[in-house]
Amino acid sequence: MELRLVQDLKKLLGSDAVLHEPEDLVLYEYDGSVEVARPNCVVFPRTKEHIVGLVGIANRYRTPIVGRGAGTGLSGGALARRGGILTIFSKMNRILEVDVENHRAVVQPGVVNADLSAAVAHTGLHFAPDPSSQKACTIGGNVSENSGGPHTLAYGVTTNHVLELEMVLPTGELIRIGSSALDSPGYDLPGLFVGSEGTLGLLTEITVKLTRLPESVKTLLAIFDTLDDTTETVVDITARGITPAACEMLDGYTLRAVEAYVHAGFPIDSAAVLLIDVDGVRDGVESQAEEVAEICRAHRAREVRVAKDSRERDLLWKGRKNAFGAVGRLSTTYYVQDGVIPRTKLPATLRRITEISERYGFPIGNIFHAGDGNLHPLILFDARDENQLKRVIAAADEIIQFCIEMGGSITGEHGVGMEKDRLMPLLFSEADLDLMRGVRDAFNPIGLLNPEKIFPNKKGCGEIHIRPLPVAGASVA
Repeated sequence: MELRLVQDLKKLLGSDAVLHEPEDLVLYEYDGSVEVARPNCVVFPRTKEHIVGLVGIANRYRTPIVGRGAGTGLSGGALARRGGILTIFSKMNRILEVDVENHRAVVQPGVVNADLSAAVAHTGLHFAPDPSSQKACTIGGNVSENSGGPHTLAYGVTTNHVLELEMVLPTGELIRIGSSALDSPGYDLPGLFVGSEGTLGLLTEITVKLTRLPESVKTLLAIFDTLDDTTETVVDITARGITPAACEMLDGYTLRAVEAYVHAGFPIDSAAVLLIDVDGVRDGVESQAEEVAEICRAHRAREVRVAKDSRERDLLWKGRKNAFGAVGRLSTTYYVQDGVIPRTKLPATLRRITEISERYGFPIGNIFHAGDGNLHPLILFDARDENQLKRVIAAADEIIQFCIEMGGSITGEHGVGMEKDRLMPLLFSEADLDLMRGVRDAFNPIGLLNPEKIFPNKKGCGEIHIRPLPVAGASVA
């Protein structure tokens, strides 16, 4: 069957757009997570008609089909857990239309996030969601995961910027949902599809909202000698009703790695810093920046720097957005977590993460979207050591369980994928999960699209199952 499947795919797409040899497939069994799953074949469609044809072939052979953007995901969401056809959207990367007057753009799913903002910058507009991987990640992937980023504190996550979607359903039907208007009557179907992690349809076009660039931006770097002072500052800023455009926290361990890599001027002797953007109308920005600085000083910030110009500002943000790569210089592997907590629980949660780090013996670097309580602890370990991998997963599970105990969630922007499906019963009752499964099954009844993602495979409310160790080079088909 596999030979006939490959022949049909080549007939549809051309032989140069289909990979099926083991040495080619090994490149696509990974994403940015610690998960591993190898597809049976990899394809590169170029048109929406190709997507319709691919879904038809998948139905004919009853083989899974999984969409994938740039492979920067951090939960295994775009891995072929049960083998099948891995569909790469990198050749569907055109900006189809820009409507400057109405602040709209229509893009194919393979358009890189930062490329859209660069393409419209001359008009004074940008695409606001800005994941740290925005120079590589695609808008289709952002839609599938409902990605966030530092500046979504003020501007919202991806779902707040998606107006209309064109997609192919598992039946092969091409549909459009939503409207280019700001609001439309009826059910919010785009809101249902954004964040569904490729389990409901395969995107072919996305209409997004563009946002005007702010008149003025101030970037502050607040430097602290204790973690508690840093986190208490975040709590106080939000308690006073101030919403910065971004409020990021990096601890001292992470700062030292970033500074050695980027040379942005971060203080290597501090316990932590807050990197804060305030933007808007020039007069309002000046007063709000001073108010934020006063709050930082009230919580014993030893220094509050204001970026002198755009070059200095860009360098500081380059450090933040390259922090994961900088930490990668310290360890062969690290495991990124994505818990969410109420902001008032930041001090207690950071203390618990420190305790877990000491108990398990793994260094943990902390990089937080502190303003919206989205935590990204990076647990450093050696994946070549099977025992370390088991222990690092246990440490990560403890962090996520504590986030839930604090009233939070198991993910803020990385998705559930195949990483956290078994943890879903910690957050949802079996009735909740059955309801969500029912929605998925209404669109994807035989599990053709991205199977065995989001939901635990074994039922039982509160039943958590140990994840089998990923094996490099092994197929999960």
